Amino acid sequence: MYHPTTRVLAVLELLQTHSRISGAEIAARLEIDGRTLRRYIVTLEEMGIPITTERGRHGGYALVAGYKLPPMMFTDDEALALSVGLLAARSLGLAEAAPAVASAQAKLERIMPKNLQSRVRAIDETVKLDLSHPGGIPKNNAALIVLSTAAQSQRRVHLHYRTAQKEESQRDFDAYGLAYRGGSWYVAGMCHLRKGLRSFRLDRIAQVELLDAHFQRPTDFDALAHLTFSIATLPRAYSIEVLLKTDLNTARQYLYSTLGILEQTVEGVMIRSQSDDLDWSARQLASLPFEFEIRQPAQLRDAVKACAEKLLRGTL
Repeated sequence: MYHPTTRVLAVLELLQTHSRISGAEIAARLEIDGRTLRRYIVTLEEMGIPITTERGRHGGYALVAGYKLPPMMFTDDEALALSVGLLAARSLGLAEAAPAVASAQAKLERIMPKNLQSRVRAIDETVKLDLSHPGGIPKNNAALIVLSTAAQSQRRVHLHYRTAQKEESQRDFDAYGLAYRGGSWYVAGMCHLRKGLRSFRLDRIAQVELLDAHFQRPTDFDALAHLTFSIATLPRAYSIEVLLKTDLNTARQYLYSTLGILEQTVEGVMIRSQSDDLDWSARQLASLPFEFEIRQPAQLRDAVKACAEKLLRGTL
């Protein structure tokens, strides 16, 4: 059941998208009667919307020629929420949702000021989302807006960054793209301080400034894929190699992407990863519905054996 206010706005939307439309067509689309429609038209006129009415069998309604609604105004935080929300809806991969998302974005862009349109498009073109973990808008909204704009326009930025250990540094940075993963937001690109690809958490960016210098972003750079690979290959206490007796698609259904790098081989799927906690790795392997063969390290075999014994005793 639609609220009357929603239907009034729906009438306005139809008037804006048609140079002239009959009352019967509006009523049919909104599933209302003629009397209710006339009441909604009066409501719009009382709001200052100039509407012309042509009576008779072939009559209809239209906005006064040349009339345009003023641009819809959003704060930066509101625009960011809308942009990420539309991106998340599209990232869910629901075929039924795709036309609605595209329609909603087109309507918003049509009534947004130009500068706001560019911000929304920047987020849409440069941000990737991994929705397998809950989370939300970053605490540093300004950083996401500036960095997505920088990535889209290929403008260099100057970062003031603070590590988890509270160490502060500054660097020039070329933002190739942004990604949301595991409850945190990241920007990936070329760090001119370290002379290589790096990823930075947005909640640790103290300040970001757009510079006049430009850069060339690599074609088809995927910030989420880069971030996933970087996390999975971080050096840790143990290097792990396990052969999974299954196919690649099945393995991906049961394993987090950060658990390691998966590679299809003749024997099965090889997973290579790094870990500081072999007991945790053993529990992940024990939960798999298919067989596996541990290639290295030997300590992981002992950890899996201990995990199996706990399961048999019912103490895990």
